[in-house]
Amino acid sequence: MTSDTLIVTDSEGGVRTITLNRPDKRNALTTELTTALRDALLDCDSDPEIRAVVLAGAGRGFCAGADLSEFTELTPDHAERVVARAALTAELQSLPTSLSVPVVAAVKGHAVGGGAGLALACDMIVVSDDVSFGYPEIKHDIVPALVMTGLQRHLGRKLGFELISTGRMLGANEMSELGLANEVVETGAEVARAQEIATSWAGRSSRALSAIKSLYYRVADLPTAAAMDAGQDLNALMRSFRS
Repeated sequence: MTSDTLIVTDSEGGVRTITLNRPDKRNALTTELTTALRDALLDCDSDPEIRAVVLAGAGRGFCAGADLSEFTELTPDHAERVVARAALTAELQSLPTSLSVPVVAAVKGHAVGGGAGLALACDMIVVSDDVSFGYPEIKHDIVPALVMTGLQRHLGRKLGFELISTGRMLGANEMSELGLANEVVETGAEVARAQEIATSWAGRSSRALSAIKSLYYRVADLPTAAAMDAGQDLNALMRSFRS
């Protein structure tokens, strides 16, 4: 498949919906798909007409994580490929948060490993009632190294360690109870609901929303005093956003 068919994009009313399009492989992330998705997200950030993004998966699931068939070539004998793929994956895992436009994930079916990490990287998540979410890498003797950062930032250490060390999966209700999912909807309604959220974002001031997102993640990594200083700085600046 070419990069043009690995993802499908649709834009309407300032909202771009990006759909991973490997349904026969549960949208598992190959190098080509990861690259195409990265480029599609970056394109959203550079397009002034796009003010919000929906990320979805074609077929019955959101994303099955890394395509394990590529692992046969990602060995010490091909160190440069290992390093390049790890860098690409790390970039994608951190990209939704770093965009200036907000991103909501529409998650159904399986969202595992890198797919779970990708969903968590989005600003909001709508899940279907059939969702199966988690990090089963240990069952394949794989270390979920590149998703640990996002997982620890969203869950307590004890539960996070349980998930990555046992491979236990979470359903929709538990995701909602843990604050991982913003909403639970019937299977098949997740994309429409995510698009409603994105449309509401698109109707707001893009400058204000971009500033909100930037400050929100910035203060998460700052000491309290420094975070309050950053908030005061934006408080003064934001008055210029109002017409």
